[in-house]
Amino acid sequence: MELEKLLKKCKKGDRKAQQSLYNVYKDRLFALSMKYCKNRDEAQDNLQDSFVTIFTKINTYKNAGSFEGWMKRIVINKAIDRYKRKPYLESIDDHQVQEEDTTIDQDDTAIPLQTLLKLVQELPDRYRLVFNLYQLDNYTHKEIAMALNISQGTSKSNLHRAKLILKERIIALTAAQKNSIVNGN
Repeated sequence: MELEKLLKKCKKGDRKAQQSLYNVYKDRLFALSMKYCKNRDEAQDNLQDSFVTIFTKINTYKNAGSFEGWMKRIVINKAIDRYKRKPYLESIDDHQVQEEDTTIDQDDTAIPLQTLLKLVQELPDRYRLVFNLYQLDNYTHKEIAMALNISQGTSKSNLHRAKLILKERIIALTAAQKNSIVNGN
């Protein structure tokens, strides 16, 4: 079914149209949710919360811009809201960013995408959110600071620390892979 017709039916509360819309976008939005959540269960909860919001606010979508982009914003905002509700948030407000090289030579790494996703998911919550917002979804530090209620300096520091942690873990994984190959395991 054409997206425009599907949206009109969803705006009227048509359950079959909502199911069709869900089926079309669930995998893409779940993958996005996985970037921001620690595990599959949390990502699935985030996806379901996002679709509830999508269907309750679908009348606010005015066909300006990409509908998929509109939904992605909802998924990301739901993940940020979930993060903000956590009572045990770690306070990471260090603005002293040491300028170190946080790039990784891609020729030296052969890590599967699933493994990289797992490494990102293992980052502390704020580091993971800042990393994903900045690196993967092209938010500015100003936008991240506003979304997470932190300063731009804290956003920059959190991004730097996330990259350092990922670099250390990737180097360790790469070394372990090389040792495994050398030892014939």
